[in-house]
Amino acid sequence: MPLFGTDGVRGLANGPLTADLALSLAQATAVVLGQGRSAEARRAAGRRLTAVVARDPRVSGEFLSAAVEAGLASSGVDVFDAGVLPTPAAAYLIADIDADFGVMVSASHNPAPDNGIKIFARGGVKLPDIVEARIEAAIDAPKLQPTGGAVGRIRRFADAEDRYVVHLLGSLPNRLDGLHVVLDCAHGAASGVSPETFRDAGARVTVIGADPDGININDGVGSTHLDVLSKKVVEVGADVGIAHDGDADRCLAVDATGTVVDGDQIMAILAVAMKERGALADNTLVATVMSNLGLHRAMSDHGIHVETTAVGDRYVLERMTEGGFSLGGEQSGHVIMSDFATTGDGVLTGLHLVAEMARTGKTLAELASIMTVYPQVLINVRGVDRTRVGDEIVQDAVARASAELGLSGRVLLRPSGTEEMVRVMVEAASEDEAHRHADGLADVVRERLAL
Repeated sequence: MPLFGTDGVRGLANGPLTADLALSLAQATAVVLGQGRSAEARRAAGRRLTAVVARDPRVSGEFLSAAVEAGLASSGVDVFDAGVLPTPAAAYLIADIDADFGVMVSASHNPAPDNGIKIFARGGVKLPDIVEARIEAAIDAPKLQPTGGAVGRIRRFADAEDRYVVHLLGSLPNRLDGLHVVLDCAHGAASGVSPETFRDAGARVTVIGADPDGININDGVGSTHLDVLSKKVVEVGADVGIAHDGDADRCLAVDATGTVVDGDQIMAILAVAMKERGALADNTLVATVMSNLGLHRAMSDHGIHVETTAVGDRYVLERMTEGGFSLGGEQSGHVIMSDFATTGDGVLTGLHLVAEMARTGKTLAELASIMTVYPQVLINVRGVDRTRVGDEIVQDAVARASAELGLSGRVLLRPSGTEEMVRVMVEAASEDEAHRHADGLADVVRERLAL
């Protein structure tokens, strides 16, 4: 099985993901990413390569980031240790100081025992699959072993957080004065920077989930547990709630009544706002195949084209880069605003969402009403041959369901990329209709594709 998944290397810390692996991965990264022309030019000028390293606050990040930094420095790379910061902050800082690459130690929304290693290239962009494969192959190859003054140095990136906050504030089209925001930081990487930035932008801020102790990250709080945020917003009479995940690369929201506003709705609001001020490149939004049919309908009503990609923010970003588009993302809250970020940024997204409330004087519920959310049912059918999803009888069943739904619904069968499972997703005008078609298709998949 490949070492790299859809978002870096991830696993149980001190299980598959050991300090030895982290060190070897860092050494291999130095070999592979040190081979480009810009890297060669630096060496020719007598300068060492540089890398930014950051982590989320889970306890295993302490030894894993230390191992990553040791692997890089032992390979002749100067390391800027940014400490605990969101993943998008690390990506931004790589570009801001023109580092050769960077590493983020985080398992995002996963529970505390897990951890992960994400590698970014120059400019703070995610690595393409082919480069990840080269790094994986280089783990067992000879390492760089400079001696004396040629080894790398590790230094504290003292103003890392300040640089990121200034960047975020500089992206805003207007201030947030007069709005009361509840922030749920998931006891994660945004626990310091998100409240500070929202306050600096003018909002009145109530904070929950911002007391990380190394083991409580994502535990009952954050974007995967929105009920806590919903209750708090109603309790304190706030205008809006913003939820991050552990590494703050995603943002979900709740309105003043505690109703959830998901990534599709957030993208709809931002797309319309950006179009109005001429900031939506080619009047195009990039979304995945899992985005709600209601998003497509709403964008069509506002003269905005939707480009569709496979599931995964990396595929959204690839299409955005290819087409020069300025907004894209996922229903899960990974929203990419490419004028200001190279990856999903939950703090940035939340700031711009609340800024639109401040600009228009509308509630979040009013803004979100531009999109009608179609009932969506997702069934994970396990123990089936995912490679045979094109089976004729299965596809006939899909065609019949699609024909019956017509323009008021949608069917999607998607094989898992990692396990013997097929995901059956149905959208329809009613919950009952969506369940009926999803259950029927799931039965066909089980019968035809059973292992």
